Amino acid sequence: MNDSPSFRLGILGSGKGSNAAAIADACAAGTVPARVALIISDVQDAGILAQARARGLPARFIPPGKFRTKLDETAEAAFLHALREAEVDLVVLAGFMRILKGDLLRAFAQRIINIHPALLPAFPGLEAWKQALDYGAKITGVTVHFVDQGIDSGPIIIQEPVPILPGDTPASLHARIQEVERRLYPAVIAALARGEIRLEGRQTIFTKPLST
Repeated sequence: MNDSPSFRLGILGSGKGSNAAAIADACAAGTVPARVALIISDVQDAGILAQARARGLPARFIPPGKFRTKLDETAEAAFLHALREAEVDLVVLAGFMRILKGDLLRAFAQRIINIHPALLPAFPGLEAWKQALDYGAKITGVTVHFVDQGIDSGPIIIQEPVPILPGDTPASLHARIQEVERRLYPAVIAALARGEIRLEGRQTIFTKPLST
């Protein structure tokens, strides 16, 4: 394995950073042939920044601006500048709570991915595990997808089901979903870094089976 992989990741997150930590650790272990070039958060005291600093990774807080659910133009330009400056090949959303629009999506077209705690198109948006439980679904899961201008509407890369068990609470179901996320997301990033995934329209083509 290359000691200094050339495929560079920019990770955006707003929360505790459990997926970011799993990705960073997989990169450090060599199971993902990439390096984390930059971690950015829109929340000044977000756990994801602490996760980054604990691992000696570049980490930045960039104020999101005046909107609640998206970056304003100034913030978007700052995010885009930081990602370009870090020479990022792939933008990875890891609990990033804002919709991306405009120049950032265009600059990284088909190079931004997200992980969602449900089997899209079912239960998009916030607290998808709770949505599934409240609905009475028997199965939910995890979706990794490319990002477009919609809410959890980009082309699907891969999905993995998670059963909803009798007696599940939102916390117990979410914990099992997170276990899948921390395994599946690094595997997808590794495949993208090796050039084993391509997008044709809305269809994702794997040139080799995904190894999880």
